[in-house]
Amino acid sequence: MAHNLINYIQRCKAFYDLTNIELYAILRLRNEVFVVEQNCAFQDADNKDQKCYHLMLWQDSMLAAYARLVPAGLSYKEVSIGRIITSSAVRGTGTGSILMQHALEECQRLFGNTPIRIGAQVYAQPFYAKFGFKAEGDIYDEDGIPHVEMVRTT
Repeated sequence: MAHNLINYIQRCKAFYDLTNIELYAILRLRNEVFVVEQNCAFQDADNKDQKCYHLMLWQDSMLAAYARLVPAGLSYKEVSIGRIITSSAVRGTGTGSILMQHALEECQRLFGNTPIRIGAQVYAQPFYAKFGFKAEGDIYDEDGIPHVEMVRTT
């Protein structure tokens, strides 16, 4: 598979340990994907970042993929993974799967063996199901995009 040929440097840091360069790259990628590509006007800076861990996959100096690891009680009663994104430059290479595998491993390392809840875009349900997530509840609209909550139990 193509993704085996890509070498990523993984970093997972608390907000206050991020460098200015890392924080800028994270905000830039989140804006590029969520605001510009998906045409959603929303407040990305939601005051949760400061309490979260930030998982980054770097390819040389490019932030290729990112996920926000959220402690229990901040977004949901469970631990959650949010802002899951890959750069358009690496889509279709398996990078999203690499990111999710690392996110699950980091959640276990940081928070223990606990259920994880995500708010998934409906079209991505089959992707998250590969990692043990199951849809729970009704489909809801978030910024004009259909979402569904999914839970991965231990």
